[in-house]
Amino acid sequence: MKRILNLAAAFAAVLVSVLNLSAKDRTEILKVYNWSDYIAEGVIDEFEQWYFEQTGEKIQVIYQVFDVNEAMLSKIEKGHEDYDVVCPSDYIIERMLNNGLLIPLDFAALGNTPNYINDTKSPYIEKMFRQINPEIDANDYSVAYMWGTTGILYNTAFVSREEASTWDIIRNPKFSGKVLIKDAPRDVYGSVLIYLKQNELKSGKLTLQDLMSDSSDESIAAVENYLMQVKPGVMGWEADLGKEQMTKSLAYLSLNWSGDAVWAMEEAASVGVSLDYIVPEEGSTVWFDGWVIPKYSKNVKAATFFINFMCRPDIAIRNMEETGYIASSGAYEVLESQIDESFPAIDLSYFFGEEADSVHVNPILYPDRSVIERCALEHDWGERTEALLSMWQNVKGSRAGIATYIVLIVALVAVAAVVFINRKNRRRRRSRSRR
Repeated sequence: MKRILNLAAAFAAVLVSVLNLSAKDRTEILKVYNWSDYIAEGVIDEFEQWYFEQTGEKIQVIYQVFDVNEAMLSKIEKGHEDYDVVCPSDYIIERMLNNGLLIPLDFAALGNTPNYINDTKSPYIEKMFRQINPEIDANDYSVAYMWGTTGILYNTAFVSREEASTWDIIRNPKFSGKVLIKDAPRDVYGSVLIYLKQNELKSGKLTLQDLMSDSSDESIAAVENYLMQVKPGVMGWEADLGKEQMTKSLAYLSLNWSGDAVWAMEEAASVGVSLDYIVPEEGSTVWFDGWVIPKYSKNVKAATFFINFMCRPDIAIRNMEETGYIASSGAYEVLESQIDESFPAIDLSYFFGEEADSVHVNPILYPDRSVIERCALEHDWGERTEALLSMWQNVKGSRAGIATYIVLIVALVAVAAVVFINRKNRRRRRSRSRR
């Protein structure tokens, strides 16, 4: 009976909370929908205070998280959720833009508040967002938040840098059973297609950007054929567990994202394991996440202020340190915060301007100009998405090998305790799912 009364009291408390929110003027509420573990602790509270200081108006942030782009998009498309600010990945921004789901940014709402969005914009980010849709400038509808590359994370005790410098390493029989591949069809497809089309790229018949728009049956079949050759040596198709397996030397190499790679390298170093990351010589892809205001937003003003606040250099730096990914901000303060003389000097003039042509920063987070010049932006597949997903399911198959399950179970048991302790003492990293 006591348990029932406690449950009833808890339900009543939730109901009262919901009714109180419903009764509030929507101008006092800002609904934010973001990836999990993708913002620094305390930033939301500071925004609420800053918003009051700037406008004299109170605001309460209702903050919710998602783990899959399509899950977020589904809620927006159906119009059942009136989120004011969401943070989709590049191809979803493209889809939302194409489908008329976004409101253009209007900085007039900022009044006398500094426009951190324009003041800190990187020329590289502005250029890449312009490529999202040739007919509609995505810069008018979205603001980049974090970005990174796709590459190979590898264990230096078993894999040389030369071996990891090609995408074909995932097919190398030397590493059979020790290969992890992201359960991310778009990223894997782009990487493999770049490898398969090397002759056309080198001869100038194709550009990397051409390939990122190639969803032909011929190319899909070629990628599927290649992945079927890779499949026997794959330890697992993973979404997040792979980082842990790499840190414990259970796997030797992983097709991975730069932010996850840095997390794994830091964790591995703490237990004496040496990992490194490289963008293969053939070329690769860059990805972006960005803030947008959906057309169903009920508080466009507060949404604009929120995006602006997230672009403030000190906030961008804190979010970088918390998530492990790199902010899209081109502010000099952000660059200065990343200077580390232990790294070799690299050319970041493409991102921060001419003065950054020789700076000492982590080249995994900020790729040198020579690396970024062989990277391209992925695009939304639109109606061809089902063809991509069908190919991916064919490759992975409906039946996983018993060995895969055994490896996963052993890995989970082996790292669970260590991971729990480390994650309590270290900053958390966000897990991406771009399926």
